[in-house]
Amino acid sequence: MQLLDNRIISFYTTSSDGNMAYYTTDSKDEVTKNREQIALKYGFDIGQLRYMNQVHGNNIQIVDSESPSLIMECDGIITNKKNLPLMVQIADCIGILFYDTKKQVIAAAHAGRNGTFLNISSKILNKMRESFDSNPEDIKVTLSPSIQKCCYEVDIDMANLVKNNFGEEFVDNRHIDLQGINKIQLLQNGVKDKNIYISYTCTKCSQEPYFSYRNNPNCGRFSGVIMLKDYK
Repeated sequence: MQLLDNRIISFYTTSSDGNMAYYTTDSKDEVTKNREQIALKYGFDIGQLRYMNQVHGNNIQIVDSESPSLIMECDGIITNKKNLPLMVQIADCIGILFYDTKKQVIAAAHAGRNGTFLNISSKILNKMRESFDSNPEDIKVTLSPSIQKCCYEVDIDMANLVKNNFGEEFVDNRHIDLQGINKIQLLQNGVKDKNIYISYTCTKCSQEPYFSYRNNPNCGRFSGVIMLKDYK
């Protein structure tokens, strides 16, 4: 699932591309090799990659070529710099990629349950608006394959919290719909419905090639990557 625009690179990897996260059980060399292979596959400089030490929060950082490769304690990164790829790492949570087609600004966010409850989608949009004068109507957004309502079972207290704070349409018994909550947050902040692209592939039950933490706590991470091209 890509944002189709010749001014950017945008994609989600699969487990077939290998593990993209250094903090898992795979060796650092193996993860580095996997990252180098997707850089070759999609055409970007691996040395420019910016990625996050994701902590299930809503801290957001603006990054540029002077920023470190690893952004600590962060779940959202934004840039308007060309040839600076941004990565989010995923295994059941939602990876979200943003692209402002007018101001040429991009973002990558990690929206797990906590990040969703903390309105990280809204905060990304607000940061893009405040820092780059982005208009949400010009922003396209993709939500990655992730655990879906069919499989995201929580305890009854958590289900009731979602029902009371977000609406009963996002709860089915003890199953909750993070994709739906993030979509509502995007719509409420001005993103057009036609510009929101949601993958309804469930990482837990679909048998598609994606890592799932609920299936295997020792699994790797697939990733979402977005980059502004230096086009003429």
